[in-house]
Amino acid sequence: MSRSSELFAAAQKRIPGGVNSPVRAFRGLARTPFFVDRAAGAKVWDVDGNEYIDYVGTWGPAILGHAPPIVVQAVQAAAKHGLSFGIPNPLEVEMAELICAWIPSIEKVRMVNSGTEATMSCVRLARGFTGRDKVIKFEGCYHGHVDSLLVAAGSGALTQGQPESAGVPADFARLTISLPFNDIEEVRAAFRENSGQIAAVILEPIPANAGLYPPREDFLQLLRAECTAAGALLIFDEVMTGFRVGRGGAQEIYGIKPDLTALGKVIGGGLPVGAFGGRAEIMDQLSPDGPVYQAGTLSGNPLAMAAGLAQLRELERRNGWQLLEALGQRLEDRVRASLQRLGRPLTFHRIGSMFCLFFTEKPVSSLATAKESDPAQFAEYFRRCLDAGIYFAPSQFETGFISTAHSVADIDATAAIAAEALNLLPEPA
Repeated sequence: MSRSSELFAAAQKRIPGGVNSPVRAFRGLARTPFFVDRAAGAKVWDVDGNEYIDYVGTWGPAILGHAPPIVVQAVQAAAKHGLSFGIPNPLEVEMAELICAWIPSIEKVRMVNSGTEATMSCVRLARGFTGRDKVIKFEGCYHGHVDSLLVAAGSGALTQGQPESAGVPADFARLTISLPFNDIEEVRAAFRENSGQIAAVILEPIPANAGLYPPREDFLQLLRAECTAAGALLIFDEVMTGFRVGRGGAQEIYGIKPDLTALGKVIGGGLPVGAFGGRAEIMDQLSPDGPVYQAGTLSGNPLAMAAGLAQLRELERRNGWQLLEALGQRLEDRVRASLQRLGRPLTFHRIGSMFCLFFTEKPVSSLATAKESDPAQFAEYFRRCLDAGIYFAPSQFETGFISTAHSVADIDATAAIAAEALNLLPEPA
Protein backbone atom coordinates (compact mmCIF):
# COMPACT_ATOMS: atom_id res chain seq x y z
CA MET A 1 0.00 0.00 0.00
CA SER A 2 1.28 3.47 -0.86
CA ARG A 3 1.93 6.04 1.84
CA SER A 4 -0.84 8.22 0.35
CA SER A 5 -3.30 5.33 0.65
CA GLU A 6 -2.28 4.78 4.27
CA LEU A 7 -2.76 8.45 5.08
CA PHE A 8 -6.14 8.53 3.36
CA ALA A 9 -7.31 5.49 5.32
CA ALA A 10 -6.23 7.17 8.56
CA ALA A 11 -7.81 10.46 7.54
CA GLN A 12 -11.17 8.83 6.85
CA LYS A 13 -11.33 7.74 10.48
CA ARG A 14 -10.99 11.28 11.81
CA ILE A 15 -11.92 13.69 8.99
CA PRO A 16 -15.29 13.52 7.18
CA GLY A 17 -14.63 11.91 3.82
CA GLY A 18 -10.94 11.94 4.66
CA VAL A 19 -10.53 15.49 3.34
CA ASN A 20 -11.02 19.07 4.49
CA SER A 21 -12.63 20.21 1.23
CA PRO A 22 -14.85 17.83 -0.79
CA VAL A 23 -13.29 17.97 -4.27
CA ARG A 24 -9.98 16.70 -2.84
CA ALA A 25 -11.54 13.29 -2.21
CA PHE A 26 -11.25 12.31 -5.92
CA ARG A 27 -14.82 10.96 -5.86
CA GLY A 28 -15.89 9.51 -9.19
CA LEU A 29 -12.28 9.05 -10.31
CA ALA A 30 -11.85 5.42 -9.18
CA ARG A 31 -8.71 6.16 -7.15
CA THR A 32 -7.70 7.61 -3.82
CA PRO A 33 -6.18 11.08 -3.56
CA PHE A 34 -2.45 11.60 -3.18
CA PHE A 35 -0.95 13.49 -0.24
CA VAL A 36 1.59 16.24 -0.90
CA ASP A 37 5.01 16.23 0.71
CA ARG A 38 6.31 19.47 -0.80
CA ALA A 39 5.86 21.91 -3.67
CA ALA A 40 8.14 24.30 -5.51
CA GLY A 41 7.67 26.30 -8.68
CA ALA A 42 5.28 24.53 -11.06
CA LYS A 43 5.65 21.12 -9.41
CA VAL A 44 4.45 19.12 -6.43
CA TRP A 45 5.86 15.90 -4.97
CA ASP A 46 3.69 13.43 -3.11
CA VAL A 47 4.63 11.46 -0.02
CA ASP A 48 5.54 8.47 -2.21
CA GLY A 49 8.09 10.49 -4.16
CA ASN A 50 6.05 11.00 -7.34
CA GLU A 51 6.55 14.30 -9.18
CA TYR A 52 3.75 16.19 -10.93
CA ILE A 53 3.50 19.31 -13.05
CA ASP A 54 0.73 21.10 -11.18
CA TYR A 55 -2.16 22.96 -12.82
CA VAL A 56 -4.25 23.33 -9.66
CA GLY A 57 -1.90 25.80 -7.97
CA THR A 58 -3.70 25.75 -4.63
CA TRP A 59 -6.89 26.36 -6.69
CA GLY A 60 -5.56 29.63 -8.04
CA PRO A 61 -3.42 31.51 -5.51
CA ALA A 62 -0.04 30.18 -6.69
CA ILE A 63 0.22 32.56 -9.63
CA LEU A 64 4.01 32.79 -9.21
CA GLY A 65 4.21 29.05 -8.59
CA HIS A 66 4.68 27.29 -5.28
CA ALA A 67 6.92 28.76 -2.58
CA PRO A 68 8.36 31.63 -4.66
CA PRO A 69 11.42 32.89 -2.76
CA ILE A 70 10.24 36.50 -2.68
CA VAL A 71 6.96 35.49 -0.99
CA VAL A 72 8.63 33.04 1.42
CA GLN A 73 11.10 35.74 2.44
CA ALA A 74 8.30 38.26 3.01
CA VAL A 75 6.45 35.79 5.26
CA GLN A 76 9.60 34.98 7.20
CA ALA A 77 10.33 38.65 7.76
CA ALA A 78 6.76 39.35 8.89
CA ALA A 79 6.71 36.32 11.20
CA LYS A 80 9.67 37.67 13.16
CA HIS A 81 7.45 40.53 14.31
CA GLY A 82 4.54 38.31 15.34
CA LEU A 83 2.10 35.90 13.72
CA SER A 84 -1.12 37.74 14.53
CA PHE A 85 -2.11 40.81 16.49
CA GLY A 86 -5.86 41.45 16.41
CA ILE A 87 -4.67 45.08 16.24
CA PRO A 88 -4.31 47.23 13.14
CA ASN A 89 -0.97 46.83 11.35
CA PRO A 90 0.70 48.82 8.53
CA LEU A 91 0.51 45.96 6.01
CA GLU A 92 -3.31 46.14 6.04
CA VAL A 93 -3.12 49.75 4.88
CA GLU A 94 -0.58 48.91 2.16
CA MET A 95 -2.80 46.13 0.83
CA ALA A 96 -5.89 48.35 0.90
CA GLU A 97 -4.09 51.08 -1.02
CA LEU A 98 -2.81 48.62 -3.63
CA ILE A 99 -6.25 47.05 -4.18
CA CYS A 100 -7.94 50.43 -4.56
CA ALA A 101 -5.24 51.62 -6.96
CA TRP A 102 -5.44 48.55 -9.18
CA ILE A 103 -9.24 48.15 -9.19
CA PRO A 104 -10.90 51.55 -9.76
CA SER A 105 -14.39 50.36 -8.76
CA ILE A 106 -13.08 49.78 -5.22
CA GLU A 107 -12.90 53.00 -3.21
CA LYS A 108 -12.77 51.29 0.18
CA VAL A 109 -11.96 47.70 1.07
CA ARG A 110 -12.07 45.43 4.10
CA MET A 111 -9.92 42.34 4.65
CA VAL A 112 -11.38 38.98 5.68
CA ASN A 113 -10.06 35.42 5.83
CA SER A 114 -11.63 33.62 2.87
CA GLY A 115 -13.57 34.06 -0.32
CA THR A 116 -16.64 32.70 1.44
CA GLU A 117 -16.42 35.47 4.05
CA ALA A 118 -15.99 38.02 1.29
CA THR A 119 -19.11 37.02 -0.68
CA MET A 120 -21.17 36.55 2.48
CA SER A 121 -20.23 40.05 3.59
CA CYS A 122 -21.03 41.52 0.17
CA VAL A 123 -24.54 40.08 0.28
CA ARG A 124 -25.17 41.26 3.84
CA LEU A 125 -23.88 44.72 2.98
CA ALA A 126 -26.02 44.90 -0.17
CA ARG A 127 -29.10 43.99 1.83
CA GLY A 128 -28.26 46.55 4.51
CA PHE A 129 -27.57 49.28 1.98
CA THR A 130 -30.69 48.72 -0.15
CA GLY A 131 -33.12 47.61 2.56
CA ARG A 132 -34.11 44.68 0.33
CA ASP A 133 -33.82 40.93 0.93
CA LYS A 134 -33.70 39.03 -2.37
CA VAL A 135 -30.55 38.19 -4.30
CA ILE A 136 -30.09 36.95 -7.86
CA LYS A 137 -27.30 34.46 -8.51
CA PHE A 138 -26.48 32.26 -11.50
CA GLU A 139 -26.50 28.49 -11.84
CA GLY A 140 -23.00 27.06 -11.65
CA CYS A 141 -21.47 30.15 -10.05
CA TYR A 142 -19.96 29.16 -6.72
CA HIS A 143 -19.60 31.83 -4.06
CA GLY A 144 -18.38 29.74 -1.16
CA HIS A 145 -20.50 27.79 1.29
CA VAL A 146 -22.76 30.70 2.28
CA ASP A 147 -26.24 29.39 3.13
CA SER A 148 -28.16 31.77 0.89
CA LEU A 149 -25.75 31.29 -2.04
CA LEU A 150 -25.39 27.51 -1.94
CA VAL A 151 -28.24 27.12 -4.40
CA ALA A 152 -27.52 25.62 -7.84
CA ALA A 153 -23.84 26.15 -7.00
CA GLY A 154 -20.73 24.90 -8.75
CA SER A 155 -17.32 23.67 -7.56
CA GLY A 156 -17.30 20.78 -5.08
CA ALA A 157 -21.06 20.86 -4.63
CA LEU A 158 -21.46 20.11 -8.33
CA THR A 159 -18.69 17.51 -8.35
CA GLN A 160 -20.38 15.62 -5.53
CA GLY A 161 -23.68 15.61 -7.42
CA GLN A 162 -25.26 17.82 -4.74
CA PRO A 163 -25.81 21.25 -6.28
CA GLU A 164 -27.86 22.17 -3.23
CA SER A 165 -26.81 21.43 0.34
CA ALA A 166 -28.65 19.87 3.22
CA GLY A 167 -28.77 22.19 6.20
CA VAL A 168 -29.79 25.25 4.20
CA PRO A 169 -33.23 26.40 5.45
CA ALA A 170 -35.89 26.64 2.78
CA ASP A 171 -36.61 30.20 3.87
CA PHE A 172 -33.03 31.17 2.99
CA ALA A 173 -33.30 29.56 -0.42
CA ARG A 174 -36.54 31.42 -1.12
CA LEU A 175 -34.64 34.70 -0.92
CA THR A 176 -32.24 33.52 -3.63
CA ILE A 177 -33.28 33.61 -7.28
CA SER A 178 -31.07 31.31 -9.33
CA LEU A 179 -30.97 31.95 -13.08
CA PRO A 180 -29.11 30.49 -16.07
CA PHE A 181 -25.86 32.32 -16.82
CA ASN A 182 -25.70 34.35 -20.03
CA ASP A 183 -29.50 34.74 -20.26
CA ILE A 184 -30.34 38.42 -19.86
CA GLU A 185 -34.05 37.88 -20.58
CA GLU A 186 -34.36 35.70 -17.48
CA VAL A 187 -32.73 38.49 -15.47
CA ARG A 188 -35.18 41.03 -16.82
CA ALA A 189 -38.10 38.76 -16.01
CA ALA A 190 -36.84 38.27 -12.45
CA PHE A 191 -36.59 42.02 -11.91
CA ARG A 192 -40.14 42.48 -13.24
CA GLU A 193 -41.58 39.75 -11.05
CA ASN A 194 -39.73 40.97 -7.94
CA SER A 195 -39.95 44.70 -8.44
CA GLY A 196 -38.34 46.65 -5.59
CA GLN A 197 -37.29 43.46 -3.76
CA ILE A 198 -33.89 42.59 -5.22
CA ALA A 199 -30.92 43.84 -3.26
CA ALA A 200 -28.18 42.57 -5.55
CA VAL A 201 -27.08 40.41 -8.42
CA ILE A 202 -23.95 38.38 -7.61
CA LEU A 203 -21.94 36.44 -10.18
CA GLU A 204 -18.55 35.27 -11.23
CA PRO A 205 -17.97 37.53 -14.25
CA ILE A 206 -16.07 34.58 -15.72
CA PRO A 207 -17.63 31.42 -14.23
CA ALA A 208 -14.82 29.08 -13.17
CA ASN A 209 -16.53 26.62 -10.85
CA ALA A 210 -18.51 24.63 -13.41
CA GLY A 211 -15.55 24.36 -15.69
CA LEU A 212 -14.65 27.66 -17.37
CA TYR A 213 -16.84 29.59 -19.78
CA PRO A 214 -16.96 33.28 -20.72
CA PRO A 215 -19.83 35.74 -20.61
CA ARG A 216 -21.51 36.40 -23.92
CA GLU A 217 -20.41 39.55 -25.69
CA ASP A 218 -22.87 41.99 -24.09
CA PHE A 219 -24.12 40.02 -21.07
CA LEU A 220 -22.17 41.90 -18.38
CA GLN A 221 -22.91 45.30 -19.91
CA LEU A 222 -26.63 44.56 -20.01
CA LEU A 223 -26.51 43.18 -16.47
CA ARG A 224 -24.91 46.42 -15.28
CA ALA A 225 -27.67 48.43 -16.93
CA GLU A 226 -30.46 46.28 -15.48
CA CYS A 227 -29.07 46.57 -11.94
CA THR A 228 -28.73 50.34 -12.22
CA ALA A 229 -32.28 50.70 -13.53
CA ALA A 230 -33.70 48.53 -10.73
CA GLY A 231 -31.68 50.10 -7.91
CA ALA A 232 -29.96 46.80 -7.19
CA LEU A 233 -26.24 46.40 -6.56
CA LEU A 234 -24.01 44.47 -8.93
CA ILE A 235 -21.53 42.22 -7.09
CA PHE A 236 -18.60 40.66 -8.92
CA ASP A 237 -17.13 37.60 -7.26
CA GLU A 238 -13.53 37.91 -8.44
CA VAL A 239 -12.08 35.53 -5.86
CA MET A 240 -10.65 33.48 -8.75
CA THR A 241 -10.25 36.08 -11.48
CA GLY A 242 -9.06 39.02 -9.37
CA PHE A 243 -5.42 39.85 -10.26
CA ARG A 244 -5.21 36.60 -12.25
CA VAL A 245 -6.83 37.33 -15.60
CA GLY A 246 -5.42 40.86 -15.52
CA ARG A 247 -4.06 43.55 -13.24
CA GLY A 248 -7.58 44.84 -12.64
CA GLY A 249 -9.37 41.51 -12.85
CA ALA A 250 -12.27 40.58 -15.12
CA GLN A 251 -13.88 43.98 -14.64
CA GLU A 252 -10.87 45.57 -16.33
CA ILE A 253 -11.07 43.13 -19.27
CA TYR A 254 -14.77 43.75 -19.88
CA GLY A 255 -14.89 47.42 -18.88
CA ILE A 256 -17.57 46.95 -16.22
CA LYS A 257 -17.74 48.76 -12.88
CA PRO A 258 -19.53 46.64 -10.25
CA ASP A 259 -20.79 48.19 -7.01
CA LEU A 260 -19.04 45.59 -4.84
CA THR A 261 -16.24 43.11 -5.51
CA ALA A 262 -15.18 40.01 -3.58
CA LEU A 263 -11.50 39.04 -3.73
CA GLY A 264 -9.26 36.27 -2.42
CA LYS A 265 -6.78 33.68 -3.71
CA VAL A 266 -3.93 35.67 -5.32
CA ILE A 267 -3.98 38.50 -2.72
CA GLY A 268 -2.84 36.07 -0.01
CA GLY A 269 0.12 34.51 -1.76
CA GLY A 270 -1.07 31.08 -0.63
CA LEU A 271 -2.18 32.03 2.89
CA PRO A 272 -5.85 32.22 3.96
CA VAL A 273 -7.27 35.57 2.88
CA GLY A 274 -10.22 37.37 1.37
CA ALA A 275 -11.33 40.95 0.85
CA PHE A 276 -14.38 42.87 -0.31
CA GLY A 277 -14.76 46.44 -1.40
CA GLY A 278 -16.62 48.90 -3.55
CA ARG A 279 -18.13 52.34 -3.59
CA ALA A 280 -17.34 54.36 -0.47
CA GLU A 281 -20.99 55.19 0.25
CA ILE A 282 -21.79 51.47 0.38
CA MET A 283 -18.71 50.43 2.35
CA ASP A 284 -19.38 53.19 4.89
CA GLN A 285 -22.46 51.23 5.98
CA LEU A 286 -20.13 48.74 7.68
CA SER A 287 -19.62 48.82 11.43
CA PRO A 288 -18.21 50.82 13.21
CA ASP A 289 -19.35 53.63 10.86
CA GLY A 290 -22.64 52.05 9.85
CA PRO A 291 -25.27 49.51 10.95
CA VAL A 292 -24.02 46.45 8.99
CA TYR A 293 -21.93 44.28 11.30
CA GLN A 294 -18.89 42.34 10.11
CA ALA A 295 -15.80 41.31 12.05
CA GLY A 296 -12.93 38.81 12.17
CA THR A 297 -10.15 38.13 14.65
CA LEU A 298 -7.58 37.21 11.98
CA SER A 299 -8.70 39.72 9.33
CA GLY A 300 -5.70 41.59 7.93
CA ASN A 301 -3.33 38.95 9.29
CA PRO A 302 0.23 40.31 8.86
CA LEU A 303 1.60 37.12 7.31
CA ALA A 304 -1.17 36.96 4.71
CA MET A 305 -0.80 40.66 3.93
CA ALA A 306 2.98 40.36 3.58
CA ALA A 307 2.67 37.33 1.29
CA GLY A 308 0.02 38.96 -0.88
CA LEU A 309 1.87 42.26 -1.23
CA ALA A 310 5.09 40.51 -2.20
CA GLN A 311 3.29 38.38 -4.78
CA LEU A 312 1.32 41.21 -6.36
CA ARG A 313 4.30 43.54 -6.59
CA GLU A 314 6.47 40.82 -8.12
CA LEU A 315 3.72 40.01 -10.59
CA GLU A 316 3.60 43.65 -11.67
CA ARG A 317 7.39 44.03 -11.74
CA ARG A 318 7.70 41.07 -14.10
CA ASN A 319 4.64 42.02 -16.17
CA GLY A 320 3.44 38.56 -15.22
CA TRP A 321 0.14 38.81 -17.09
CA GLN A 322 1.93 39.04 -20.42
CA LEU A 323 3.96 35.93 -19.61
CA LEU A 324 0.84 34.06 -18.42
CA GLU A 325 -1.01 34.95 -21.62
CA ALA A 326 1.88 33.64 -23.73
CA LEU A 327 2.02 30.36 -21.80
CA GLY A 328 -1.75 30.01 -21.96
CA GLN A 329 -1.78 30.61 -25.70
CA ARG A 330 0.95 28.02 -26.19
CA LEU A 331 -1.02 25.41 -24.26
CA GLU A 332 -4.23 26.27 -26.12
CA ASP A 333 -2.57 26.05 -29.54
CA ARG A 334 -1.14 22.60 -28.78
CA VAL A 335 -4.31 21.22 -27.22
CA ARG A 336 -6.44 22.40 -30.13
CA ALA A 337 -3.97 20.96 -32.63
CA SER A 338 -4.11 17.60 -30.83
CA LEU A 339 -7.90 17.58 -30.77
CA GLN A 340 -7.99 18.27 -34.50
CA ARG A 341 -5.35 15.65 -35.31
CA LEU A 342 -7.09 13.01 -33.21
CA GLY A 343 -10.53 13.84 -34.58
CA ARG A 344 -11.92 14.63 -31.12
CA PRO A 345 -13.96 17.87 -31.38
CA LEU A 346 -14.07 18.50 -27.63
CA THR A 347 -14.68 21.97 -26.20
CA PHE A 348 -11.61 23.82 -24.90
CA HIS A 349 -11.85 27.21 -23.19
CA ARG A 350 -9.05 29.50 -22.05
CA ILE A 351 -8.97 33.02 -20.65
CA GLY A 352 -5.45 34.15 -19.79
CA SER A 353 -3.90 31.60 -17.44
CA MET A 354 -7.20 29.78 -16.74
CA PHE A 355 -8.37 26.88 -18.90
CA CYS A 356 -10.76 23.92 -19.10
CA LEU A 357 -11.25 20.97 -21.44
CA PHE A 358 -14.91 19.90 -21.54
CA PHE A 359 -15.64 16.35 -22.63
CA THR A 360 -18.46 17.41 -24.90
CA GLU A 361 -18.58 18.47 -28.53
CA LYS A 362 -21.33 21.00 -27.80
CA PRO A 363 -20.69 24.68 -27.05
CA VAL A 364 -20.55 25.46 -23.32
CA SER A 365 -21.95 28.77 -22.03
CA SER A 366 -23.89 27.79 -18.90
CA LEU A 367 -24.19 25.16 -16.21
CA ALA A 368 -26.74 23.20 -18.25
CA THR A 369 -24.40 22.96 -21.24
CA ALA A 370 -21.37 22.22 -19.03
CA LYS A 371 -23.25 19.24 -17.61
CA GLU A 372 -23.46 17.75 -21.11
CA SER A 373 -19.83 16.68 -20.54
CA ASP A 374 -18.98 12.98 -20.21
CA PRO A 375 -17.72 12.35 -16.64
CA ALA A 376 -16.46 8.84 -17.45
CA GLN A 377 -14.31 10.15 -20.29
CA PHE A 378 -12.95 12.90 -18.06
CA ALA A 379 -12.14 10.43 -15.25
CA GLU A 380 -10.14 8.20 -17.58
CA TYR A 381 -8.33 11.20 -19.07
CA PHE A 382 -7.51 12.52 -15.58
CA ARG A 383 -6.12 9.18 -14.41
CA ARG A 384 -3.90 8.78 -17.48
CA CYS A 385 -2.51 12.29 -17.13
CA LEU A 386 -1.91 11.87 -13.40
CA ASP A 387 -0.09 8.58 -13.92
CA ALA A 388 2.13 10.37 -16.45
CA GLY A 389 2.96 13.18 -14.01
CA ILE A 390 0.40 15.87 -14.89
CA TYR A 391 -1.96 17.04 -12.15
CA PHE A 392 -5.10 18.66 -13.50
CA ALA A 393 -8.06 19.55 -11.28
CA PRO A 394 -9.75 16.29 -10.17
CA SER A 395 -13.16 17.28 -11.53
CA GLN A 396 -14.66 18.03 -14.93
CA PHE A 397 -16.26 21.05 -13.30
CA GLU A 398 -13.11 22.86 -12.18
CA THR A 399 -10.60 25.13 -13.86
CA GLY A 400 -6.89 24.71 -14.55
CA PHE A 401 -4.35 27.39 -13.61
CA ILE A 402 -1.00 28.24 -15.17
CA SER A 403 1.67 30.03 -13.14
CA THR A 404 4.65 32.14 -14.13
CA ALA A 405 6.78 29.24 -12.83
CA HIS A 406 5.59 26.96 -15.65
CA SER A 407 8.23 26.75 -18.34
CA VAL A 408 7.76 26.34 -22.08
CA ALA A 409 9.09 22.81 -21.60
CA ASP A 410 6.41 22.16 -18.95
CA ILE A 411 3.69 23.37 -21.31
CA ASP A 412 4.96 21.28 -24.21
CA ALA A 413 5.34 18.15 -22.06
CA THR A 414 1.83 18.67 -20.70
CA ALA A 415 0.34 19.04 -24.18
CA ALA A 416 2.10 15.87 -25.36
CA ILE A 417 0.92 13.82 -22.38
CA ALA A 418 -2.62 15.18 -22.71
CA ALA A 419 -2.66 14.24 -26.40
CA GLU A 420 -1.51 10.70 -25.60
CA ALA A 421 -4.17 10.40 -22.89
CA LEU A 422 -6.84 11.56 -25.34
CA ASN A 423 -5.61 9.18 -28.01
CA LEU A 424 -5.95 6.20 -25.65
CA LEU A 425 -9.47 7.05 -24.52
CA PRO A 426 -12.25 4.74 -25.72
CA GLU A 427 -14.87 6.29 -27.94
CA PRO A 428 -17.79 7.83 -26.02
CA ALA A 429 -20.68 5.48 -25.43
